[in-house]
Amino acid sequence: MSEQTIPTPATSSASRGRPKDPAKRRAILDAAKSLFLTHGFAGTSMDAVAGEAGVSKLTVYSHFSDKETLYIAAIEAKCENLMPLPMFTLEADGSAAEMLQKIGEAFLEMIYSEDSLRLMRLINAMGADDPDMAKLFYDAGPQRTQNAMASFFQRANELKQLNVPDPDHAAELFFGMLQGGCRHIQIMLGCCAPPGREENCKHVAEAVQVFFSAYGV
Repeated sequence: MSEQTIPTPATSSASRGRPKDPAKRRAILDAAKSLFLTHGFAGTSMDAVAGEAGVSKLTVYSHFSDKETLYIAAIEAKCENLMPLPMFTLEADGSAAEMLQKIGEAFLEMIYSEDSLRLMRLINAMGADDPDMAKLFYDAGPQRTQNAMASFFQRANELKQLNVPDPDHAAELFFGMLQGGCRHIQIMLGCCAPPGREENCKHVAEAVQVFFSAYGV
């Protein structure tokens, strides 16, 4: 029987490969976001991302195993930048009303940012021809935010700050109130500019007041 080789720390580290370079990862994500916004999912290649980021194609694949993974990471990075998941964490001594105000303002800032508007218009134009891109976007963006909001409402229930029978439905209602109807469509169509910060704050405050009138304890 041959002796079994016991990995040493050095050989174990070597098998895992070198640590990923955060700066290169950011460059790849920035390049991917730019190219996806311009050319869509199908029209963007890993070669193009590598060229735009100034790295090798091998480096891109060392960070992201395939284009789908890169696309999801690019969407999640955008969401995390404007609406980080810790924003939805309601502590025992926290105020659900105050947090809803902050979440609402961040949500409007996110959906009406220039990149978000460009991406939504691109998906609306290309989604029927590229359903995979649309599905990946929905799961990494809107669904992520919806899930986090539902978890927030569940926590508010536990703390007896709200009485929300269906957190998933309540999350949809809250974001629906924030987006509104005709004004949102006008913005998406480019017929008018997105609201400013002061208008957003007032709109969110009204939505929070209505929400608490329905679900407050």
